Amino acid sequence: MFVADWMTREVLTVAPDDSVSHAMHLMRDRKIKHLPVLREGKVIGVISDRDIKAFCPSKATALDVYEINYLLAKATVKEAMGTQLTTTTPDTPVEGAALVMLEANIGCLPVLDGEKLVGIISDRDIFRALVDITGVRHPGHRVCLVLPDRPGSIREVADRIRSHGFSLSGILSSYEKVPQGSRRVVIRTGAAGDFEALRADLEKSYTAVDIRK
Repeated sequence: MFVADWMTREVLTVAPDDSVSHAMHLMRDRKIKHLPVLREGKVIGVISDRDIKAFCPSKATALDVYEINYLLAKATVKEAMGTQLTTTTPDTPVEGAALVMLEANIGCLPVLDGEKLVGIISDRDIFRALVDITGVRHPGHRVCLVLPDRPGSIREVADRIRSHGFSLSGILSSYEKVPQGSRRVVIRTGAAGDFEALRADLEKSYTAVDIRK
């Protein structure tokens, strides 16, 4: 799965000389947290609700609400937006975009095709991707267990699950917080199948088994 599969294609933007008040009201009215900043069609930055919150106290600590509103109407987006711009491309794997956002501690990435803005992917989009990949929206069971890290180990447990009448809707694995030479695997199954027989079979053969309806 790639960024193009999950990004928002209809992107609201602002210009660097737009007021902070305009950006703030646009975010509030459209229920979004980030706005790419464009100058002559080129992305030069992103302003977020976090940027606006950080800007207000530093500029308006001793002001009343009317003075704050006046300040935000006069201040420009380029004064409040972040100074570093991090972007991605439509053909970037979605997990690669998630890693960039995590390590940079940012909530979105403008998506560029060359220099053209073609979308934006946010932390909310990443959450949607995770929900889809895991299959958690669909009825079924969650099987979590620790397997030897060797070729075929996931296929073996998947075959066991199928042998008890279950379909598979998602498989994830991780090497974090498990003994060396092992991997933790989470498998989402369909709802139909012999749950108790599956539990007994897996608990007999594998370690750290957690099966939930």
